[in-house]
Amino acid sequence: MQLTVWTYEGPPHVGAMRVATGMERLHYVLHAPQGDTYADLLFTMIERRNQRPPVTYTTFQARDLGQDTAELFRHTAIEAYERFKPQALLVGSSCTAELIQDDPGGLSQTLGLPVPAIPLELPSYSRKENWGASETFYQLVRSLAGNAEARPADEAGSRRPRCNLLGPTSLGFRHRDDIQEITQLLDSLGIDVHVTAPLGSTPADIARLGEADFNVVLYPEIAQTAAKWLERTFKQPYTRVIPIGVGATREFIQEVAGIAQVDPGPALENAQSRLPWYSRSVDSNYLTGKRVFIFGDATHAVAAARVATEEFGFKVVGLGTYSREFAREVREAAKLYDVTPLITDDYLEVEAQVAELQPELVLGTQMERHISKRLGVGCAVISAPVHVQDFPARYAPQMGFGGANVLFDTWVHPLMMGLEEHLLGMFREDFEFHAEAAPSHLGGTGTTERRVAAAPAEVQPEAVTTDAVPEPAQDGEPVWSADAEKELRKIPFFVRGKARRNTERFAKEKGLHEISIDTLYDAKAHFGR
Repeated sequence: MQLTVWTYEGPPHVGAMRVATGMERLHYVLHAPQGDTYADLLFTMIERRNQRPPVTYTTFQARDLGQDTAELFRHTAIEAYERFKPQALLVGSSCTAELIQDDPGGLSQTLGLPVPAIPLELPSYSRKENWGASETFYQLVRSLAGNAEARPADEAGSRRPRCNLLGPTSLGFRHRDDIQEITQLLDSLGIDVHVTAPLGSTPADIARLGEADFNVVLYPEIAQTAAKWLERTFKQPYTRVIPIGVGATREFIQEVAGIAQVDPGPALENAQSRLPWYSRSVDSNYLTGKRVFIFGDATHAVAAARVATEEFGFKVVGLGTYSREFAREVREAAKLYDVTPLITDDYLEVEAQVAELQPELVLGTQMERHISKRLGVGCAVISAPVHVQDFPARYAPQMGFGGANVLFDTWVHPLMMGLEEHLLGMFREDFEFHAEAAPSHLGGTGTTERRVAAAPAEVQPEAVTTDAVPEPAQDGEPVWSADAEKELRKIPFFVRGKARRNTERFAKEKGLHEISIDTLYDAKAHFGR
């Protein structure tokens, strides 16, 4: 086990919490010591929920280990049922409680409760959060929907086609808004949403999953295992295309229309997205070829790589995921962009690769947001894990045509703001823009002549740039002259690292020991051919 400041995924029982907290009339009894009781913090602070998560802990302490902790679990489970009256109970252990081997699953079968008690076996030391959410949802579906009957064959033709939306949970990245966007999209195709699960569903809803005609898998990390079981049990096909980006959304419409045997024309004709317009505009030329590094869960990372290349004209220079269960999909996607996939849950490895590749934009999680801030690179968050600022009050989906508009806003703005900051830096010594100048839109005080005269004395020392202070030259390494360093700072910070590397490479090839302004521009001409 590796100690770390940050982690992309928590232990698997956190994944079970995400499923339980997203549902209604379901309660999770967790055998856990004092100190593992952090669900309230996770869901009320980060997701800004207005109610406590439906989790009850046994909360045993060190002094309880010499007594009957199994009896403590029985008492807690019965008390939780009597207090909350759920339709079903989930029971399991936290990673610490797993070590004392009390077997909550087996104990739950002896409680004699009038509702299903579903045991969760979540190996905390070999699996992580997304797998825990997937396994929990699968066990719920198998336990509650396994005794249900599929839709009658003759009844299916007398109504509109209907599907289940599978995969959204609490603490998911924009899941709430993705549900709304895809529900509207399906309605435009004449398809009804039968059950959305886990988010917003009850155990009784889970029991009705088999009544739908097919399943839409929005997040494979959570729902793929359950969807495969439903396909085997109820002969329900499920979708493979993830509708992130304009191109993928069009493919999703075609896929769903084929399964439901409906006309895709109306949904395709009514597509409302400004992203294709932007890709054809003059402004987009500024972004063409920008180098982008992508890291996150497999679903969002692979989708982001496609959108970045096909719809923004970016160049993918790095692609990776922390979702080891979906490493194969990421490796296959990496082949399309001729990059080496990064499969890791160590944020220090991710930071090292970002520093080495020097992209103009990073698309990642909240960890990559912090990494990018330290390295002076623009960043947009595309995937969990996320923090409170990624649960906006506004409507901000990632999927569908509306989601494509959100991608357009959130991905382009870091690059555009980078240009604006560069322009402000260029003009910071101007008499109108120096640190002591009054805001121009407020008129200021004194005459222009006085401001011009005062400016040289009042100009502040040059601001700290995002470009790191150069280290002393090593043996054989070219040295930058002061004038060349000053000229280098005039280059926009988001391409300055590339300019520095190219110039140093050029100087080495030419056998130069000092880099002057002339060397800088000779290198620019050389690599610009």
